Amino acid sequence: MEMIDDARFDELLDAAIRDLPPGIEEFMDNVALFVDDEAPPEAPDILGCYDGIPLTERDGSWGFVPPDTISLFKNNLIDYARDEEHLQEEIRITIVHEIAHHYGIDDERLHELGWG
Repeated sequence: MEMIDDARFDELLDAAIRDLPPGIEEFMDNVALFVDDEAPPEAPDILGCYDGIPLTERDGSWGFVPPDTISLFKNNLIDYARDEEHLQEEIRITIVHEIAHHYGIDDERLHELGWG
């Protein structure tokens, strides 16, 4: 697929966010979403990444911490997609996948659920 400019990627991202499953954002008040051009060198092929403390691992002392983050890797998503429709779908799937990590769901279970 040809390169997509930042403005068009943002439009597809906004559409993917609007299409998230209802209620998925219910416990997302301290999570920030970022878009980076490139994945980190230690994981060059990933589409997205969750960095934080999953809700299932938090205790009563959790608080006053920086937000958890979800990063999407724009160039990998574009390279992976067949066309813009597929790109929008992969953005949505990647966001759901990373949100699931925030909820404490691991990769094995995500693959079983079809969100791998």
